[in-house]
Amino acid sequence: MAEEKKGADRFGTVALSEDGRSLVIIDQTLLPGEMKYIALSDQRDIREAIYRLKVRGAPAIGVAAAIALYLAALEISESAPQADEDEFFRRLEAAKIYLQESRPTAVNLKWALDRMYRHALSLKGAGAARIAASMRLEAEKIRSEDVDVCRRIGENGLTLLKKGQGILTHCNAGRLACVRYGTATAPIYLGHERGYDFRVFADETRPLLQGARLTSYELSEAGIDVTLICDNMASSVMQKGWIDAVITGCDRVAANGDTANKIGTSGVAILARHYEIPFYIAAPSSTIDFETETGAGIVIEERSGDEIRKMWYREPMAPETVRTYNPAFDVTDASLISGIITEYGVLRAPYDVSLKELRDKIEAEKRKEGDL
Repeated sequence: MAEEKKGADRFGTVALSEDGRSLVIIDQTLLPGEMKYIALSDQRDIREAIYRLKVRGAPAIGVAAAIALYLAALEISESAPQADEDEFFRRLEAAKIYLQESRPTAVNLKWALDRMYRHALSLKGAGAARIAASMRLEAEKIRSEDVDVCRRIGENGLTLLKKGQGILTHCNAGRLACVRYGTATAPIYLGHERGYDFRVFADETRPLLQGARLTSYELSEAGIDVTLICDNMASSVMQKGWIDAVITGCDRVAANGDTANKIGTSGVAILARHYEIPFYIAAPSSTIDFETETGAGIVIEERSGDEIRKMWYREPMAPETVRTYNPAFDVTDASLISGIITEYGVLRAPYDVSLKELRDKIEAEKRKEGDL
């Protein structure tokens, strides 16, 4: 069951409860009208929260999934403490698959679940209770890593910007999409702390309005100069010379540098190219899918047409019977991207080369740490 948990700003966007028995998230479907934390312990509630976007943003989904699989392990170990390990892992894998099916495009979801499951497998023979306890530590490690990674993305992104610049962003790749800082907004937050006086323009991001409900909310709450615009106004503000750089997040980076992000991102990238404005993607390395060669191989989630027809209106604004097409994401071609900002630095084209070099670097680090 879902349990309300108010206040508790110390939790950030997503966290494990202090007693280690529930996932604590901000219910983002209620923003900006109401800030409410909810505690979820049932796997069905957690999966529904991910699908219904109560928790959203690729990094935050990854952290939530890691905590969710730990909670599944805890439940399995406590419900059948005498069961053999084969039964434990069978049920744990089923929970992993169940959670993974909630959102198909954001690779962080699969990345976190795979990492947690591999960690559990590495402890085979230790017993279900000990495995679950160790999975808690791994989930908390993934969460703390997200904070560090986003801050490093912010530092790297800030090297691309100058004081007083105008920055356009799309959707929400801010604090609410991660544990803290955000990805695309991390340079904005760090710049704000250091007196850069950025002027931020936030696309409303239809049909779910993450830019309006979330980005404009969190940036204005932080005291950052932010102006909300409709999606179809991006060309106008660029034409006026108000935009010096575009920074967006992303949900998946293919091996050639194509990126999947919230629907409308590719259009912004095309406009930026026309107006000769640099277009940057902010992406933690966990968002890079080296197994998918190009953006054509990225599965794009399609959502209910009701999000277009009637979700934000007192009465339906389109005929109930009208055909709808509602993809949650689109793919931006690598040729339109000026740089991919990661925690390791800013990658430049050709991305098939720079991404491979990054992969080699990450694998070398893992070997050094004994993780491979």
